[in-house]
Amino acid sequence: MRIGLGYDVHQLVKGRKLILGGVSIPFDRGLLGHSDADVLLHGSSDLLLGAAGLGDIGFHFPDTDPQYKNIDSMKLLLRSDELIREKNFQVVNLDTTLFAQAPKISPYREEMRKNIAAALRIAENCVNIKATTTEGLGMIGEGEGIAAMCVVLLQ
Repeated sequence: MRIGLGYDVHQLVKGRKLILGGVSIPFDRGLLGHSDADVLLHGSSDLLLGAAGLGDIGFHFPDTDPQYKNIDSMKLLLRSDELIREKNFQVVNLDTTLFAQAPKISPYREEMRKNIAAALRIAENCVNIKATTTEGLGMIGEGEGIAAMCVVLLQ
């Protein structure tokens, strides 16, 4: 058994789509990044790789590589799952927290769970997605960004 922890944060900017957990969410801004900047999937990919002792998302999918420019982060999660399975690991469960002042996450939570569970080839009840604000504190509280923290158990 292995435990992994993942964290990601991106700035909110005009002119980008907001994508979280593979779901396009109507919002006046999106997350800035080399890929689609899906913090939930980046944190999830990072923790899979870390738990399996395979480095991190920046090592496998560097933002200096043009092939990852605007890539759908679901592809990164799928590849991360393939890499851990090559080492004979699989996800037991994944627990995540999104930190966002806005938008509301609850209307999209179930679709995010379904997307992640399908990508990791696990039951939906093995994926948990929570959301919270930072009570107006810091860059997230001021609506300047969104972050995700994730933990996984591999066997």
